[in-house]
Amino acid sequence: MKILVLHGPNLNLLGSREPGIYGTLTLDRINADLAELAIELGCELSIIQSNAEGAIVDAIQDSPGRFDGILINPAAYTHTSVAIRDALSSVALPAVEVHLSNIHAREEFRRHSYIAPVAKGQISGFGADSYLLGLRALVGYLRKGGR
Repeated sequence: MKILVLHGPNLNLLGSREPGIYGTLTLDRINADLAELAIELGCELSIIQSNAEGAIVDAIQDSPGRFDGILINPAAYTHTSVAIRDALSSVALPAVEVHLSNIHAREEFRRHSYIAPVAKGQISGFGADSYLLGLRALVGYLRKGGR
């Protein structure tokens, strides 16, 4: 089982960017924790971080036949990107949307997700654990034959 992990814009700054909101763990630490969990779950990860919307769209469009599912933190693109939403919809791979902070408890503009309607689920508000919970959920869904 192969999972594509996509980190959106500014997540490369984790650890120093607004630690009161996003915590102090770096993206490298989150990726290492995901890799450790992937071993436990018996799956393989490919991890990409990009600040560019088009690069994220390209990665999604290239995923059919290579990956079984997508774990995505679209970050700020959650609230703005119809392109990422359409890419996820068009590839028809199960996706789980994750966020470090609870987007529903933040500013009004952050409460809307263009991604949620085309994702199997959304996990937010648990810091770095949102990623781990999302990976567990996605792998569990795929193991039950989800598509």
